[in-house]
Amino acid sequence: MHDPKRSIELVGEPKIDGLSCSLRYEKGFLVLGLTRGNGIEGEDVTANVKTIKDIPRKLHGKGWPEVLEVRGEVFMSDEDFLRLNEQQEEARGKLFANPRNAAAGGLRQLDPEVTAHRPLRFFAYAWGEVSAPIAQTQWEARHKLREWGFRLNEPSGLVEGIDSDCTTLSGYYEKILVQRSSLGFSVDGVVMKVNRLDWQDRLGFDSRSPRWAIAWKFPPEQAPTVIRSIVVQIGRLGRATPVANLAPINVGGVLVSRATLHNQDEIERKDIREGDTVIIQRAGDVIPQVVEVVKDRRPAQSRPYLFPTQCPVCGSTLAREEDAAETYCTGGLFCQAQAKERLLHFVSRNAFDIEGLGEKNIRLFYEKGLIRTPVDIFTLEERDRRSEQPLSTWKGWGNTSARNLFDAISRARTISLDRFIHALGIRQVGEATARLLARHYLTLKNWRQSMEAAVDPESEAGKGLLSINGIGESMAEDIVSFFREPQNQGVLDKLCASRDNSGSLVTVRDFELSNMASPISGKTVVFTGKMETMSRSEAKAHAERSGANVASSVSKNTDYVVTGPGAGSKEKEARKLGLTILSEREWLELIGKG
Repeated sequence: MHDPKRSIELVGEPKIDGLSCSLRYEKGFLVLGLTRGNGIEGEDVTANVKTIKDIPRKLHGKGWPEVLEVRGEVFMSDEDFLRLNEQQEEARGKLFANPRNAAAGGLRQLDPEVTAHRPLRFFAYAWGEVSAPIAQTQWEARHKLREWGFRLNEPSGLVEGIDSDCTTLSGYYEKILVQRSSLGFSVDGVVMKVNRLDWQDRLGFDSRSPRWAIAWKFPPEQAPTVIRSIVVQIGRLGRATPVANLAPINVGGVLVSRATLHNQDEIERKDIREGDTVIIQRAGDVIPQVVEVVKDRRPAQSRPYLFPTQCPVCGSTLAREEDAAETYCTGGLFCQAQAKERLLHFVSRNAFDIEGLGEKNIRLFYEKGLIRTPVDIFTLEERDRRSEQPLSTWKGWGNTSARNLFDAISRARTISLDRFIHALGIRQVGEATARLLARHYLTLKNWRQSMEAAVDPESEAGKGLLSINGIGESMAEDIVSFFREPQNQGVLDKLCASRDNSGSLVTVRDFELSNMASPISGKTVVFTGKMETMSRSEAKAHAERSGANVASSVSKNTDYVVTGPGAGSKEKEARKLGLTILSEREWLELIGKG
């Protein structure tokens, strides 16, 4: 063994494919559990994490700091996952796609009792805020976490990282790769971390990850099977996606019976046919896909697959734009597949977030004709009062369940402009783009009027839309196309009876006009390095709430570059361009928090 003061020791750990979770302990007691959330703020799951047997409510042993934040992964073992899906199948419930989805769904349950009945596990692998140092090395810190009652992601290894051909590192990688299928839980690679914590501090962070750690991903696991049939699924925005129904095969501990074929071009390029023997892999060990056709095992009567020209759900034409790979159903809200998926998106967590209107109930209400458009959601209670068979009399409902649903709908009647735009399900408009639009137009009235005028791309409104940093021609065309459809305008008119929100079914809040006086409103900000007083996600969230545009890279259009320990290439680029560079203290003073 080399002198540890002069050599580079690395700690190797299996990379668990689960859901990131942070646990906060104060004076030895668990007081808070958070998921990673949407990248801006975490989701409070304290009550749920207390039901996971691997997570101690009180720290074991002694020597732990008064404040300790433990980071790790919530996951489900392969055995427990298969058993859970067997139970779902027996109950005729929806099967989970993979252990990660099952774990995420279990952890985010509204009822902790439901979480308690899911076989969730937890591995600790890191720490965040601590009131006092817990160790001098990563290896020592792992042992401390074990002493305090946590399970660790094993098998780990302490290896020398100084050999020029990396044989020691690759040896650990190969060891875990060989053991991968027998570990009993999903592993998609290994992580190598510098052992000395003082060196970790010196190396710092770049914009996305620590410089003192690197993930070494495993190749996807593969297996052969047969395509029984090819069907076309219609997504919430009308995209027609071909899917292969397979003879069930176990790939990486997960029973796979379907695989995406992506689009018509992909089918033709690989010459994929019904009856073919194919090699399946789980992309990123999650999404099954066909990687190869075993053509010497193709049936003699095989024929090329012909992509349909009509929607399998509503019969409308399947259209494909010039030079585009995707095919879309033109049926819009007339198409049941799109309508249901659009409604599910409308009520989803990052849109209107209506508790109680999940997939099961949306489909139930849709099939009974009670909810066919977003407008129907907000008139449901009024119509229910006049109904001869009110919701409270339905099997499995009752007064309490019905009242809870109506209250959830009522709470959702007020929504921020960015979430409202996101809820509409416009092609290419995700959460980030919705925030860009809301920040630029500020009010629903301004946005609607501008989009209606932007139908002419040469108009001032059309040019204004394209002037927004992050909005390109293709995205602008999709946004304007949404407003060309009379049925979409009709939904907006009914939801927002008047454009200033008065007398509307829903109230759309202006985009935080109070923040327009902020010194960073309208400015482009880049964060680099580690923040001391808050996390990077918290800093980003505050900047966006104050009207700033947070970018991931430095350019001549950047107004401020905020640097912390570990700032690297972005700071160098900022100096080269002569941009304004702020320390964290200067940044806090600028935004009034210093």
